[in-house]
Amino acid sequence: MNEPLVGIVMGSDSDLPVMQEAAKILEEFGIASEVHTLSAHRTPEAIVKYVKKSEAAGYKVFICGAGGAAHLAGVVAAHTELPVIGVPLASAKMGAAGVDALFSTAQMPPGIPVATVAINGAKNAGILAAQIIGTGDETVRAKVSAYKQKLGGDVFAKDAKLQEKGFKKYLEEQGLI
Repeated sequence: MNEPLVGIVMGSDSDLPVMQEAAKILEEFGIASEVHTLSAHRTPEAIVKYVKKSEAAGYKVFICGAGGAAHLAGVVAAHTELPVIGVPLASAKMGAAGVDALFSTAQMPPGIPVATVAINGAKNAGILAAQIIGTGDETVRAKVSAYKQKLGGDVFAKDAKLQEKGFKKYLEEQGLI
């Protein structure tokens, strides 16, 4: 892989189990990323410095994951003209489903957009980042297209197995009944 094109930022290292999915899918597409833990509230100056350094280095997209008040993506978006994708995170400590983070990430004021994926949707954030990069890179675009075709093929393969086995036998083999 080459120099990073995507900055992945999370508010806490406890977010890594979810946010690693963005880095993994980007790697699958051959896109290098850089992962950092920075806090919108505890390290605001470091975020600004990181965003400016990343822009100068040629990054194309930022992916930001945060739970609770989830201000991280908005802070990054306030300091860049590059696309920012927000990943609202469910908070295990608070027993929260992540709806608070979803609202905080999605409800940005006019002029400071943050594309928002599903709660804990880091993999989709990585795919969206690859699609954005793919608008100017045919190799990446072809990899995303192949990935989506594989997804469709997987569905057809599962349906063929379901049709072959029958509904009840399939459920039994899946341990669902």
